[in-house]
Amino acid sequence: MTVQPATVEELLAVAAVLAVGALVYSFWERRERHRVVHASEALGRSSRDLERRLEELDEDHRAMQTVLSSMQDGVILIGPVGGIRLVNAAAERHLGAHPATVAGLLPVALQQAARRASGERTPCPVEVEAGTPSRWLRGEAVPVGDDGSVLLVLRDVTDAKRIDATRRDLVANASHELKTPAASIQAAAETIRTAATDDPAVVSRFAEQLEREAIRLSRIVSDLLDLSRLETGSDLTEHVDLSEVLFEEEARFEDAAHGAEVTLTVEVSRVRPVQGSVRDLALMVRNLVDNAIRYTRPGGRVDVTIRADDAQVLLTVTDTGIGIPSRELPRIFERFYRVDRARSRETGGTGLGLSIVKHIVENHRGTVSVESELGRGSSFEVRLPAAT
Repeated sequence: MTVQPATVEELLAVAAVLAVGALVYSFWERRERHRVVHASEALGRSSRDLERRLEELDEDHRAMQTVLSSMQDGVILIGPVGGIRLVNAAAERHLGAHPATVAGLLPVALQQAARRASGERTPCPVEVEAGTPSRWLRGEAVPVGDDGSVLLVLRDVTDAKRIDATRRDLVANASHELKTPAASIQAAAETIRTAATDDPAVVSRFAEQLEREAIRLSRIVSDLLDLSRLETGSDLTEHVDLSEVLFEEEARFEDAAHGAEVTLTVEVSRVRPVQGSVRDLALMVRNLVDNAIRYTRPGGRVDVTIRADDAQVLLTVTDTGIGIPSRELPRIFERFYRVDRARSRETGGTGLGLSIVKHIVENHRGTVSVESELGRGSSFEVRLPAAT
């Protein structure tokens, strides 16, 4: 087959086609390159926007965790199938552990409240005793979202319940203690009124009883007022020499010891002053020494010492009295708690003296401790920080 040479016109036509094709390709290439660059720039912006959004979400998450961890109230988010989706540190602290599942460590009362709130779609109040050591928790189960999730918000009310219980006990004990001398005073007064004409000889005896019960009633009221005042704190504005406080009270102690046929010794070393209240520290010394004399039998002894121990001032009151059973020691600083109620009534004790001592010592940032052996006596030691 013979190939005919192309004519000039044909070559020109081919060249024209190739030129047009090259022009079209160049235009297409520029357009596609622009589209790629535009798409690349858009992708870069989207990537930066995504990174910025992720950073914002991370900051929001950290902020939420900071808020949740700093809350005093416990927060637990329970999912629609019962799993724990979120729990803050306060909730773990209240419950004593991380509640992994509702069916696991979460107390039954909280599970029931969560189910009720989820089913009824209304808030459900709850109160439960949980944790180790045991704490009282009060809160609410609140439905959140539309999927059946529930938010448990829990507050530790242990201290509030303890204060309420203490107040109830105080009112009940005070009423009981005040009722006894009040009834005796009323009975003695009625007897004196009727016996004044019929049997004048008994008037003196019942008048003594009337005076004795009135003094006892006055002591109870005075101690209650002191205790109420001390619960708000002590005025720590004075530099108090505890040895001078003891010397000022010594004459009264000697009279009380002489009346009880008890030997009293006082030994004082040079000590630094204490930052505190003269009035309250004198009340503390008075209650400790009076208590020792009251519970020491005739022929026994009470020793009072004050000495320095580094940056502390030590007051020790030791007696050879009836002693305290070891099982009773943890309770002797409670209000109205008395080991020997019969002897306490006989000697005029109110059951508030050691509670007053504890409040005064704690107000002065000190400590009080006791060692005792039944039938052998007791030793109370007060440690107070010396003034700087």
